[in-house]
Amino acid sequence: MFRTRFAPSPTGPLHLGHAYSALLAHDTARQKNGEFLLRIDDLDQSRARVHWEQQIYDDLRWLGISWDSPVRRQSEHFEDYAAALNQLREKNLTFECQCSRRDIETAANAPQEGVPDFGPDGRIYPGTCRTLALSSNKTTCTRLNMKAACSTGLPASFIETGLDQTSSQEVNIDDLIATVGDVVLARREMTASYHLSVVIDDAACGVSHVIRGHDLFDATRIHVLLQSLLGLSTPEYHHHRLIRDEDGKRLAKRDDARAIAKYRAEGATPQDIRAMVGL
Repeated sequence: MFRTRFAPSPTGPLHLGHAYSALLAHDTARQKNGEFLLRIDDLDQSRARVHWEQQIYDDLRWLGISWDSPVRRQSEHFEDYAAALNQLREKNLTFECQCSRRDIETAANAPQEGVPDFGPDGRIYPGTCRTLALSSNKTTCTRLNMKAACSTGLPASFIETGLDQTSSQEVNIDDLIATVGDVVLARREMTASYHLSVVIDDAACGVSHVIRGHDLFDATRIHVLLQSLLGLSTPEYHHHRLIRDEDGKRLAKRDDARAIAKYRAEGATPQDIRAMVGL
């Protein structure tokens, strides 16, 4: 069965970019007689707010979007993420890291020629703690040992249908090591990173197709590798175009002027929103 999802974080108002992604996933699921699921990505409890979660429900219903089965809230599944992290630890694919963001920035002040500074997980980690065997109660995060992970989890690939193409994308070991590096799997104050949690959530819900913005295309390599390491199925991916402002910048939650609730308050209709995002 075709099953996809929309997974917003309750940390601010939904904007036109969210509307496009949610409507596209919802419409596709209904056209294929499949299921459309809603997940609340409230893993970061320091930023998640109840009123933003409620507004997500209100905005989606106003847009004419309905969802199947109960809503999955990440904050109710910390044990699932911890179990997956332990599985990777038992395979000796992780290491504890004590580096602060400032430490990583300092290490990056002397970049090697031809080596990228940033990847889909932000600043590429220089590997400082990879061989230190630190105790987890004295560290800032747990990282994936990318070289070891690639040796165990590859070859791997995924089907991409976005941006008017259908192709098989091979996950390349050299690209992962050079342009992604040792990604964070969990932080001291958070049970799991986005990369680990999204893989576990999609598998737990039986998601067959992931429909999301093209800004996450590069991160898909990380997710497919984790799926392979954890013995999980790989969904088919569709990375869609992004909704941008007049200057060509991708919309963010700070763009309150483009919040769905604001358009609602000003008298716009759901059909107006569809027209604005090109649906």
